[in-house]
Amino acid sequence: MAVGLSITSEGGQYNGKMTRFVVLSCVVAATGGLLFGYDIGVSGGVTSMEPFLKKFFPEVYSKMKEDTEISNYCKFDSQLLTSFTSSLYIAGLVASLFASSITRAFGRKSSILVGGAAFLAGSALNGAAFNVYMLIFGRILLGIGVGFANQSVPLYLSEMAPPNYRGATNIGFQLFVSIGVLSANLINFGTEKIKGGWGWRISLAMAALPASLLTIGALFLPETPNSLIQNSKDHEKAKLMLQRVRGTDDVQMELDDLIRASAISKSINHPFKKIMQKKYRPQLMMAIAIPFFQQVTGINVISFYAPLLFRTIGFGESASLLSSFIIAGVLGTCATFISMLLVDKLGRRALFTIGGIQMFLSQAMVGGLMAAKLGDYGGMSKGYASLVIFFICIYVSGFAWSWGPLGWLVPSEIFPLEIRSAGQSITVAVSLLFTFMVAQTFLAMLCHFKYGIFFFFGGWVVVMTGFVFLLLPETKNMPIEQMDRVWREHWFWKRIVGELNEDRKMEVP
Repeated sequence: MAVGLSITSEGGQYNGKMTRFVVLSCVVAATGGLLFGYDIGVSGGVTSMEPFLKKFFPEVYSKMKEDTEISNYCKFDSQLLTSFTSSLYIAGLVASLFASSITRAFGRKSSILVGGAAFLAGSALNGAAFNVYMLIFGRILLGIGVGFANQSVPLYLSEMAPPNYRGATNIGFQLFVSIGVLSANLINFGTEKIKGGWGWRISLAMAALPASLLTIGALFLPETPNSLIQNSKDHEKAKLMLQRVRGTDDVQMELDDLIRASAISKSINHPFKKIMQKKYRPQLMMAIAIPFFQQVTGINVISFYAPLLFRTIGFGESASLLSSFIIAGVLGTCATFISMLLVDKLGRRALFTIGGIQMFLSQAMVGGLMAAKLGDYGGMSKGYASLVIFFICIYVSGFAWSWGPLGWLVPSEIFPLEIRSAGQSITVAVSLLFTFMVAQTFLAMLCHFKYGIFFFFGGWVVVMTGFVFLLLPETKNMPIEQMDRVWREHWFWKRIVGELNEDRKMEVP
């Protein structure tokens, strides 16, 4: 189980192994991804269930069943329906900013606990909901859980993992997101068949299971050595934890780097103000650009509204849920696992580029097929509908081994300790802000853009692929506390941060 590992750093070598202790701790922490993934899968599924629509969104149900004059693209256009989906993300945005202070002051473990407990309360409220206000309040609690978990879990994973395995370890978060989507789609497919029209309650209440796993598991999690040093003067305790994490007694060089980073961190009282300084410009740019681009890949077209999209092209309720289960669940999980195997070998830039090309081509094909074969009324033939699903599969796999996992991995590993918690909060806040905007506007955009929605997102994929190719340095195998080297050596960023970061070691008080 323990794999020997020797890590080259600027000052020499870090010694360490991928130990059972690290694997177990990271698996428990990564279950935080289940919260996000389960919600993504379940919200799209229940909004396609007729009993759920009839109870909470009767206008949408009426348009779907009775209004034969309305366009295929506009059947589900309802601001109240999109508020159900998107209310979680605006709550998560606000929560992630508060999570920064808790993560910095009390450690990563505390934020993980808060996230699990809030999600647990929200799932109970949603499962028992009897009106739309209760439903949306439950979504807000779920959003608080997602905000705290998404802020703290990627940091925890990046700090616990050895540099040579940091990519694969961190992608464990996205793997659990995919497993959450898979589980939700499977549960939706089963509960939709329950007679009596209350199956949606099971789908929503079952969110308590991943929340319970995370909350109980977090009670037994160790704190990261980085956080122990940041929040305590007892360096011996941190050294013992580092020795246990790395599986060796020879950790002095890594410990010295952590102490040096912590000394700089403790001298900073306002990390959000600090991150605006010129020397942190590359990290701030990535903290904003990467989560923004991740959301305008168009993945939310599939994640949130896949069942509604498949009903738009002529599938029935059950077939829509089954298609979502296969595409967003099984395929996404398998492709994310492939990314875990490749990310520390091929690097982040290669996967970003390959995935971007794959997503653009498949979106162009889906848009073209819908333009040619799906009008405002009637459906698609089974042959063309199957072809649309095939290219959606190509698109989902491209996202799941590139922008899906790397959109969380790269921001979590590029920040120095003094601004790490603030930087991750900005990443999560930007991600949830644009998730909210896409979720709130997609059904209206589908109604007005029609098939053009796929060309709209495809254009953004071209932009983001060029951005990564030109401006993102490779971060694989670089020790997390020495990540400033990649900016000093990059053709563009060295013009901005080169001389300033050369003096970084001199900043220690």
